[in-house]
Amino acid sequence: MKSKKRLIVWIIVIAAAAAAVAMLVTKPGKKQSLSYEMATVSRTDISNFITATGTIEPVTEVEVGTQVSGIIDQIFVDYNSEVREGQVIALMDKVTLESEVASAQATYDGNKAEYIYQEKTFNRNKALYEKKLISDSEYEQSEYNYAMAKSAFHSSEAALAKAQRNLSYATITSPINGIVIDRSVEEGQTVAAGFETPTLFTLAADLTKMQVVADVDEADIGGVQEGQRASFTVDAYPDDTFEGTVTQIRLGSTSSSSSSVTSSTSESVVTYEVVITADNPELKLKPRLTANISIYTVDKKDVLSVPSSALKFYPEFPLITKDDIVNDCEGDMKIWTKNGNTFTAIPVNAGISDGVNTEITGGAEEGTVIVAGANLMKFSKKSSGGRSPFMPGPPDRKDNKKEEK
Repeated sequence: MKSKKRLIVWIIVIAAAAAAVAMLVTKPGKKQSLSYEMATVSRTDISNFITATGTIEPVTEVEVGTQVSGIIDQIFVDYNSEVREGQVIALMDKVTLESEVASAQATYDGNKAEYIYQEKTFNRNKALYEKKLISDSEYEQSEYNYAMAKSAFHSSEAALAKAQRNLSYATITSPINGIVIDRSVEEGQTVAAGFETPTLFTLAADLTKMQVVADVDEADIGGVQEGQRASFTVDAYPDDTFEGTVTQIRLGSTSSSSSSVTSSTSESVVTYEVVITADNPELKLKPRLTANISIYTVDKKDVLSVPSSALKFYPEFPLITKDDIVNDCEGDMKIWTKNGNTFTAIPVNAGISDGVNTEITGGAEEGTVIVAGANLMKFSKKSSGGRSPFMPGPPDRKDNKKEEK
């Protein structure tokens, strides 16, 4: 009886050992798998750009003012009014100016009469003096009177012209064909032109042609040239992208200070103004809108290109296996084709790049399939999850329920 019990114990021990061995055998292991990303040599557009912010402005903008002081008597235009060159857009009170003209006219007329009289007297005395019929002092006196009358006449002539011109300034006309985009005065308002010309109206010549004045950072200005393509957006129309062309790079720079929130130090930021012209046929672009601008410093269309990652790939272990064949060639820059387990190099020259695609020239032809990269993956075998036939199973649930009953 004891020998039978010992036999059963040994059988259980041997079964447990067999189960342990089976678990070790079926323990998950790790294997490596290689896969390759393939791409095609194709033609695409490649561009690089810098970003800036700027302000929408009319191409031609004129501030209309007055050179005389007075009261605005009448205004004939309002915001958004279309005006023609020479059109009267406002009138100032003319009473004081007309009085000044009348006074200047009277002075002019008197000085003119005096000038004519003294001129005749001088000419008569000159003839008598040449005949020795009058003294030197009489002749010199008439010459002096004539010179003074002539000077007074020319002075009053200039004063009259000035008064007449000031009177003409009271009639304010449009200097261009355009539209009123700003009005700074109201009827009855007094304007003073003592030290500077006050601005009454701001006119824009043609709102179908606009310009963007962009503030370009000093680190980027070296790549900007006239004629480059630009695109921009405005917050008013976030879904629209407007196109333009760089037409001017202004040499004058502006400097502004920027300070960090966490630091008391400040840095000077230098920017340059770049003017970009753009068509505005639908009049969506309004003066003073803020624009977010991209200026394309490099912009090529329909160039032969490959993914930039293809120029970084090189077939070497662990990206290839010991059974793969590598046909290399001379050159610092190359791309690779894969035919079965054979990798073949094609020498190329790299051009511009946007980070995703790179322009190439050399031995590659359009449509060639190349290796753009390799993926080296590790994966685990799944455990069989089986139970050793030598291990005892769990107790039967039905039997347990019967026993409980």
